[in-house]
Amino acid sequence: MGRRSTKENKSEYQLSREEAGLTREEASEATGFLSDDKIEKLESGKTQVRPDEVLALAEAYNKPELIRWYCANECPIGQKYYPEVEPKELANIAIEILSELNTLNESRDRLISIAADSRVSPDEYRDFYRIKEQLSEIAETARALQLWVEKKLDN
Repeated sequence: MGRRSTKENKSEYQLSREEAGLTREEASEATGFLSDDKIEKLESGKTQVRPDEVLALAEAYNKPELIRWYCANECPIGQKYYPEVEPKELANIAIEILSELNTLNESRDRLISIAADSRVSPDEYRDFYRIKEQLSEIAETARALQLWVEKKLDN
């Protein structure tokens, strides 16, 4: 008797396909080059997913966040440099960006004084690190906005 599929044992690839309302055969047709057997192997983890396959699946499922999920969870480079981005509503993204820009605006003069001599002295480290963290938060929110735009443009 085969293993029953539950939400807990489904991969992100299978969940994405099902969310798109596609069978493996329909997904195969939508990608244009992945067979339904290959899709089953990718979903079950029997075969490692290649970047070109993730791109095709994300496009077929109209789910650009699948690419970001792959980068953040399965790609060694992405795991280090590109954290997963949670989809958000545009209003939430806009409020976050404005809030983060206001906070950074307050730090602008300090950043200018730190950068003026092209080096960060020991007494500037804490402020510089705080500003770096603020910029990281802005970058994360910008990635959320980019994801929102990608999702809406595909629709």
